[in-house]
Amino acid sequence: MIDIYRPDQWHDYFITVGGASAALTGLVFVAMSLNPSVIAQDPTHRHRAVGTLAGFTAIFVICCLGVMGGQDHQAVGLEWLIVSAVAGVVYVYGYIQAIRFGESSVGLRSRRLIGGTALHIFEIAGAALLFSGYVAGLYLAAISMIGLLAFMISGAWLLIMGVSEHRPRGRKSEGRNAS
Repeated sequence: MIDIYRPDQWHDYFITVGGASAALTGLVFVAMSLNPSVIAQDPTHRHRAVGTLAGFTAIFVICCLGVMGGQDHQAVGLEWLIVSAVAGVVYVYGYIQAIRFGESSVGLRSRRLIGGTALHIFEIAGAALLFSGYVAGLYLAAISMIGLLAFMISGAWLLIMGVSEHRPRGRKSEGRNAS
């Protein structure tokens, strides 16, 4: 009996996406380490940082699990389902908290919440379909994951732009006082 999950056909996908996610996680972490106090003080930045890192990490973990040997579609589907569901909850909870308590308005829009949530739901649904034996679920989850990777990149950019909105004000006022 041939399983619907063919690791040989998905190996390069998981290596490529997982590697990109790992590299981006490192870059975002370094960028965040340059302004930890600004990120820690603003709920928007703090929740965006957590959500972005959780999203990149989830993609990395799913890709690592996907290339583990000896797994069938149910194992890969269940792992993908659990990890993507946790990432989705972290994202939605954090975004709602950022809207409620955030100070920075950079990129804090309801359509971004809807778009990110939809991508997470599609990925979760794809993983559930894969677990249930539908190969289309594998494609749905994989395409959603690529969308989430791009979405997390834009979230990282919004985090950097949001943090930078705090820095110039302080520098400009310092420059004026020095004159």
